[in-house]
Amino acid sequence: MDLRQLRYFLQIADSGSLSRAAEVLHVAQPSLSQHVRSLEEELGVELLARHPRGVTATEYGRLLCDHVRVILRDVERAREAMHDAVGSPGGEVVLGLPTTVCRGMTVPLVNAVQRRFPRINLHLVEAMTGSLDEWMQTGKIDVALLYDRKAFENIVANDVMVEELKLILPAGHARAGLRAISFNEATALPLVLPARPHVLREVVETFAARAGTEPHIAMNCDSLQGIIALVGDGYASVYPSFALRDEIRRGELVAIPIVDPTPKWRVSIVLARRNANSRAAEAIAGLVDEVARSLVVDGSWDAQLRRLTDPR
Repeated sequence: MDLRQLRYFLQIADSGSLSRAAEVLHVAQPSLSQHVRSLEEELGVELLARHPRGVTATEYGRLLCDHVRVILRDVERAREAMHDAVGSPGGEVVLGLPTTVCRGMTVPLVNAVQRRFPRINLHLVEAMTGSLDEWMQTGKIDVALLYDRKAFENIVANDVMVEELKLILPAGHARAGLRAISFNEATALPLVLPARPHVLREVVETFAARAGTEPHIAMNCDSLQGIIALVGDGYASVYPSFALRDEIRRGELVAIPIVDPTPKWRVSIVLARRNANSRAAEAIAGLVDEVARSLVVDGSWDAQLRRLTDPR
Protein backbone atom coordinates (compact mmCIF):
# COMPACT_ATOMS: atom_id res chain seq x y z
CA MET A 1 0.00 0.00 0.00
CA ASP A 2 1.12 3.55 -0.63
CA LEU A 3 -0.48 6.91 0.08
CA ARG A 4 -1.52 7.46 -3.52
CA GLN A 5 -3.39 4.15 -3.61
CA LEU A 6 -5.10 4.97 -0.33
CA ARG A 7 -6.15 8.43 -1.52
CA TYR A 8 -7.51 7.00 -4.74
CA PHE A 9 -9.43 4.26 -2.94
CA LEU A 10 -11.00 6.69 -0.46
CA GLN A 11 -12.11 9.03 -3.26
CA ILE A 12 -13.68 6.12 -5.16
CA ALA A 13 -15.51 4.89 -2.05
CA ASP A 14 -16.75 8.39 -1.22
CA SER A 15 -17.81 9.09 -4.83
CA GLY A 16 -19.58 5.76 -5.26
CA SER A 17 -18.38 5.71 -8.83
CA LEU A 18 -15.08 5.13 -10.62
CA SER A 19 -15.98 7.64 -13.30
CA ARG A 20 -16.82 10.40 -10.80
CA ALA A 21 -13.64 9.67 -8.85
CA ALA A 22 -11.64 9.82 -12.08
CA GLU A 23 -13.04 13.30 -12.78
CA VAL A 24 -12.19 14.56 -9.30
CA LEU A 25 -8.70 13.05 -9.26
CA HIS A 26 -7.93 13.77 -12.94
CA VAL A 27 -6.77 10.15 -13.29
CA ALA A 28 -7.84 7.74 -16.01
CA GLN A 29 -10.53 5.30 -14.90
CA PRO A 30 -8.56 2.15 -15.93
CA SER A 31 -5.66 3.34 -13.77
CA LEU A 32 -7.98 3.74 -10.77
CA SER A 33 -9.39 0.27 -11.35
CA GLN A 34 -5.87 -1.15 -11.37
CA HIS A 35 -5.00 0.57 -8.08
CA VAL A 36 -8.10 -0.92 -6.43
CA ARG A 37 -7.33 -4.40 -7.78
CA SER A 38 -3.78 -4.13 -6.47
CA LEU A 39 -5.07 -3.18 -3.03
CA GLU A 40 -7.58 -6.03 -3.00
CA GLU A 41 -4.90 -8.52 -4.05
CA GLU A 42 -2.49 -7.28 -1.41
CA LEU A 43 -5.09 -7.39 1.38
CA GLY A 44 -6.81 -10.54 0.17
CA VAL A 45 -10.33 -9.12 0.46
CA GLU A 46 -12.91 -7.46 -1.77
CA LEU A 47 -13.02 -3.74 -0.98
CA LEU A 48 -15.64 -2.55 -3.47
CA ALA A 49 -18.86 -4.16 -4.63
CA ARG A 50 -19.48 -3.34 -8.28
CA HIS A 51 -23.01 -2.76 -9.54
CA PRO A 52 -24.60 -1.07 -12.63
CA ARG A 53 -24.91 2.30 -10.89
CA GLY A 54 -21.36 2.41 -9.56
CA VAL A 55 -19.51 0.92 -6.60
CA THR A 56 -20.18 0.52 -2.88
CA ALA A 57 -17.61 -0.15 -0.20
CA THR A 58 -17.87 -3.63 1.30
CA GLU A 59 -17.58 -4.25 5.03
CA TYR A 60 -13.82 -4.56 4.55
CA GLY A 61 -13.82 -1.48 2.37
CA ARG A 62 -15.60 0.61 5.03
CA LEU A 63 -13.09 -0.56 7.63
CA LEU A 64 -10.22 0.45 5.36
CA CYS A 65 -11.87 3.84 4.74
CA ASP A 66 -11.91 4.55 8.48
CA HIS A 67 -8.20 3.80 8.73
CA VAL A 68 -7.33 5.72 5.57
CA ARG A 69 -9.04 8.88 6.84
CA VAL A 70 -6.93 8.76 10.01
CA ILE A 71 -3.73 8.00 8.08
CA LEU A 72 -4.19 10.81 5.56
CA ARG A 73 -5.15 13.25 8.29
CA ASP A 74 -2.02 12.35 10.29
CA VAL A 75 0.15 12.76 7.19
CA GLU A 76 -1.31 16.20 6.56
CA ARG A 77 -0.80 17.17 10.17
CA ALA A 78 2.80 16.02 10.07
CA ARG A 79 3.35 18.24 7.03
CA GLU A 80 1.63 21.16 8.75
CA ALA A 81 3.66 20.63 11.91
CA MET A 82 6.89 20.95 9.92
CA HIS A 83 5.68 24.17 8.30
CA ASP A 84 4.49 25.56 11.61
CA ALA A 85 7.75 24.87 13.42
CA VAL A 86 9.10 28.17 12.11
CA GLY A 87 5.89 30.21 12.03
CA SER A 88 2.59 30.86 13.70
CA PRO A 89 0.37 27.80 14.38
CA GLY A 90 -1.57 26.59 11.38
CA GLY A 91 -3.43 23.61 9.97
CA GLU A 92 -6.60 21.87 11.06
CA VAL A 93 -7.64 21.42 14.68
CA VAL A 94 -10.78 19.44 15.50
CA LEU A 95 -12.54 20.83 18.56
CA GLY A 96 -15.36 19.00 20.30
CA LEU A 97 -18.03 20.99 22.15
CA PRO A 98 -21.01 19.61 24.09
CA THR A 99 -24.42 20.63 22.78
CA THR A 100 -25.06 22.63 25.95
CA VAL A 101 -22.02 24.82 25.21
CA CYS A 102 -22.02 24.95 21.42
CA ARG A 103 -24.86 27.47 21.05
CA GLY A 104 -23.32 30.11 23.30
CA MET A 105 -19.62 29.62 22.59
CA THR A 106 -19.35 29.07 18.84
CA VAL A 107 -19.53 32.68 17.61
CA PRO A 108 -17.12 34.28 20.14
CA LEU A 109 -14.69 31.37 19.77
CA VAL A 110 -14.65 31.35 15.97
CA ASN A 111 -14.20 35.13 15.93
CA ALA A 112 -11.29 34.81 18.36
CA VAL A 113 -9.62 32.09 16.28
CA GLN A 114 -9.91 34.15 13.08
CA ARG A 115 -8.48 37.17 14.85
CA ARG A 116 -5.61 35.48 16.72
CA PHE A 117 -4.76 32.40 14.65
CA PRO A 118 -5.82 33.01 11.04
CA ARG A 119 -3.73 30.09 9.80
CA ILE A 120 -5.61 27.56 11.92
CA ASN A 121 -8.54 25.83 10.25
CA LEU A 122 -10.93 25.13 13.12
CA HIS A 123 -13.26 22.16 12.67
CA LEU A 124 -16.08 22.22 15.25
CA VAL A 125 -17.79 19.00 16.28
CA GLU A 126 -20.91 19.03 18.48
CA ALA A 127 -21.78 15.90 20.49
CA MET A 128 -22.54 14.55 23.94
CA THR A 129 -19.67 14.42 26.43
CA GLY A 130 -19.59 10.60 26.32
CA SER A 131 -18.98 10.62 22.57
CA LEU A 132 -16.39 13.39 22.85
CA ASP A 133 -14.57 11.37 25.53
CA GLU A 134 -14.42 8.37 23.20
CA TRP A 135 -13.30 10.44 20.21
CA MET A 136 -10.49 11.98 22.25
CA GLN A 137 -9.19 8.47 22.95
CA THR A 138 -9.37 7.37 19.33
CA GLY A 139 -7.75 10.54 17.99
CA LYS A 140 -10.78 11.78 16.06
CA ILE A 141 -10.69 15.11 17.87
CA ASP A 142 -7.76 17.11 19.21
CA VAL A 143 -9.30 19.35 21.87
CA ALA A 144 -12.59 19.14 23.72
CA LEU A 145 -14.54 20.96 26.39
CA LEU A 146 -16.07 18.30 28.64
CA TYR A 147 -18.34 17.98 31.65
CA ASP A 148 -17.04 15.88 34.57
CA ARG A 149 -14.24 14.61 32.36
CA LYS A 150 -12.67 11.22 32.98
CA ALA A 151 -8.99 10.67 33.68
CA PHE A 152 -7.08 9.08 30.81
CA GLU A 153 -3.33 8.64 30.30
CA ASN A 154 -3.17 10.23 26.86
CA ILE A 155 -4.89 13.55 27.61
CA VAL A 156 -3.96 16.72 29.46
CA ALA A 157 -6.85 18.33 31.34
CA ASN A 158 -7.45 21.83 32.62
CA ASP A 159 -10.44 22.33 34.91
CA VAL A 160 -11.92 25.72 34.01
CA MET A 161 -15.05 26.18 36.07
CA VAL A 162 -17.83 24.62 38.10
CA GLU A 163 -21.34 25.16 36.72
CA GLU A 164 -24.55 24.77 38.68
CA LEU A 165 -27.59 23.17 37.10
CA LYS A 166 -30.87 25.07 37.34
CA LEU A 167 -34.54 24.16 37.27
CA ILE A 168 -35.80 25.25 33.86
CA LEU A 169 -39.50 26.13 33.58
CA PRO A 170 -41.76 27.89 31.07
CA ALA A 171 -42.32 31.53 31.96
CA GLY A 172 -45.98 30.94 32.78
CA HIS A 173 -45.39 28.06 35.20
CA ALA A 174 -46.85 28.38 38.71
CA ARG A 175 -43.34 28.16 40.24
CA ALA A 176 -41.64 30.43 37.71
CA GLY A 177 -41.42 33.30 40.21
CA LEU A 178 -39.49 31.37 42.89
CA ARG A 179 -36.07 32.73 43.85
CA ALA A 180 -34.88 29.18 44.68
CA ILE A 181 -36.28 25.67 45.01
CA SER A 182 -35.11 22.62 46.94
CA PHE A 183 -33.62 19.70 45.03
CA ASN A 184 -36.40 17.36 46.19
CA GLU A 185 -39.12 19.78 45.04
CA ALA A 186 -37.42 20.40 41.71
CA THR A 187 -36.95 16.72 40.88
CA ALA A 188 -40.53 15.90 41.89
CA LEU A 189 -41.77 17.90 38.90
CA PRO A 190 -42.28 16.05 35.59
CA LEU A 191 -38.79 16.37 34.11
CA VAL A 192 -37.48 16.10 30.58
CA LEU A 193 -33.84 14.95 30.70
CA PRO A 194 -31.35 13.29 28.38
CA ALA A 195 -31.17 9.52 28.86
CA ARG A 196 -28.15 7.71 30.26
CA PRO A 197 -25.25 7.69 29.58
CA HIS A 198 -25.57 11.48 29.13
CA VAL A 199 -23.46 13.14 31.84
CA LEU A 200 -26.29 15.50 32.82
CA ARG A 201 -28.60 12.56 33.58
CA GLU A 202 -25.86 10.87 35.60
CA VAL A 203 -25.27 14.04 37.63
CA VAL A 204 -28.96 14.48 38.44
CA GLU A 205 -29.37 10.83 39.43
CA THR A 206 -26.20 10.88 41.53
CA PHE A 207 -27.39 13.92 43.49
CA ALA A 208 -30.83 12.34 43.84
CA ALA A 209 -29.32 9.17 45.29
CA ARG A 210 -27.34 11.21 47.81
CA ALA A 211 -30.52 13.08 48.75
CA GLY A 212 -32.42 9.80 49.15
CA THR A 213 -34.92 10.58 46.42
CA GLU A 214 -35.63 9.65 42.82
CA PRO A 215 -36.23 12.17 40.03
CA HIS A 216 -39.59 12.12 38.26
CA ILE A 217 -38.52 11.51 34.66
CA ALA A 218 -41.52 12.20 32.44
CA MET A 219 -39.59 12.00 29.16
CA ASN A 220 -36.14 10.97 27.94
CA CYS A 221 -34.92 13.42 25.31
CA ASP A 222 -31.36 13.69 23.96
CA SER A 223 -32.19 16.72 21.80
CA LEU A 224 -31.63 20.23 23.14
CA GLN A 225 -34.22 21.65 20.76
CA GLY A 226 -36.63 18.93 21.85
CA ILE A 227 -36.09 19.78 25.52
CA ILE A 228 -36.68 23.48 24.80
CA ALA A 229 -39.94 22.69 23.01
CA LEU A 230 -41.16 20.34 25.74
CA VAL A 231 -40.34 22.77 28.55
CA GLY A 232 -42.14 25.48 26.62
CA ASP A 233 -45.13 23.15 26.52
CA GLY A 234 -45.24 22.82 30.32
CA TYR A 235 -42.61 20.27 31.35
CA ALA A 236 -39.60 21.06 33.55
CA SER A 237 -35.92 20.24 33.18
CA VAL A 238 -32.72 20.43 35.16
CA TYR A 239 -30.21 22.02 32.83
CA PRO A 240 -27.35 24.54 32.64
CA SER A 241 -28.78 27.98 32.02
CA PHE A 242 -25.95 28.92 29.61
CA ALA A 243 -27.40 26.55 27.00
CA LEU A 244 -30.76 28.33 27.19
CA ARG A 245 -29.68 31.91 27.69
CA ASP A 246 -31.41 33.19 24.52
CA GLU A 247 -34.77 31.74 25.57
CA ILE A 248 -34.27 33.03 29.13
CA ARG A 249 -33.31 36.49 27.86
CA ARG A 250 -36.43 36.62 25.71
CA GLY A 251 -38.59 35.72 28.71
CA GLU A 252 -39.75 32.40 27.30
CA LEU A 253 -38.06 30.25 29.95
CA VAL A 254 -36.87 30.86 33.51
CA ALA A 255 -33.91 29.33 35.36
CA ILE A 256 -34.40 28.84 39.10
CA PRO A 257 -31.46 28.03 41.43
CA ILE A 258 -31.68 24.60 43.09
CA VAL A 259 -30.59 24.24 46.74
CA ASP A 260 -30.23 21.52 49.40
CA PRO A 261 -28.27 20.19 47.52
CA THR A 262 -27.22 22.18 44.45
CA PRO A 263 -26.44 19.89 41.49
CA LYS A 264 -23.28 20.97 39.68
CA TRP A 265 -20.60 19.69 37.36
CA ARG A 266 -17.00 20.46 36.48
CA VAL A 267 -16.20 21.97 33.07
CA SER A 268 -12.76 21.09 31.69
CA ILE A 269 -10.67 21.54 28.58
CA VAL A 270 -8.86 18.39 27.49
CA LEU A 271 -6.04 18.13 24.99
CA ALA A 272 -4.79 14.96 23.28
CA ARG A 273 -1.12 14.30 24.08
CA ARG A 274 -0.44 12.42 20.86
CA ASN A 275 -1.53 15.22 18.56
CA ALA A 276 0.75 15.61 15.53
CA ASN A 277 -0.05 19.31 15.22
CA SER A 278 0.50 20.04 18.89
CA ARG A 279 1.25 23.78 18.59
CA ALA A 280 -2.03 24.53 16.87
CA ALA A 281 -3.99 22.25 19.24
CA GLU A 282 -2.41 23.89 22.28
CA ALA A 283 -3.21 27.32 20.85
CA ILE A 284 -6.87 26.37 20.44
CA ALA A 285 -7.03 24.81 23.91
CA GLY A 286 -5.65 28.03 25.39
CA LEU A 287 -8.10 30.13 23.39
CA VAL A 288 -11.08 27.98 24.45
CA ASP A 289 -10.01 28.54 28.05
CA GLU A 290 -9.71 32.28 27.47
CA VAL A 291 -13.09 32.63 25.73
CA ALA A 292 -14.88 30.47 28.30
CA ARG A 293 -13.48 32.53 31.17
CA SER A 294 -14.40 35.80 29.47
CA LEU A 295 -18.00 34.59 29.13
CA VAL A 296 -18.09 33.89 32.87
CA VAL A 297 -16.52 37.24 33.74
CA ASP A 298 -19.00 39.23 31.63
CA GLY A 299 -21.95 37.37 33.14
CA SER A 300 -22.98 35.45 30.02
CA TRP A 301 -22.05 32.11 31.58
CA ASP A 302 -23.28 31.55 35.14
CA ALA A 303 -20.43 29.55 36.70
CA GLN A 304 -17.57 29.74 39.22
CA LEU A 305 -14.10 29.91 37.70
CA ARG A 306 -11.28 27.62 38.78
CA ARG A 307 -7.68 28.76 39.08
CA LEU A 308 -5.99 29.33 35.72
CA THR A 309 -3.58 26.51 34.84
CA ASP A 310 -1.46 25.57 31.86
CA PRO A 311 -2.96 22.57 30.01
CA ARG A 312 0.49 21.58 28.80
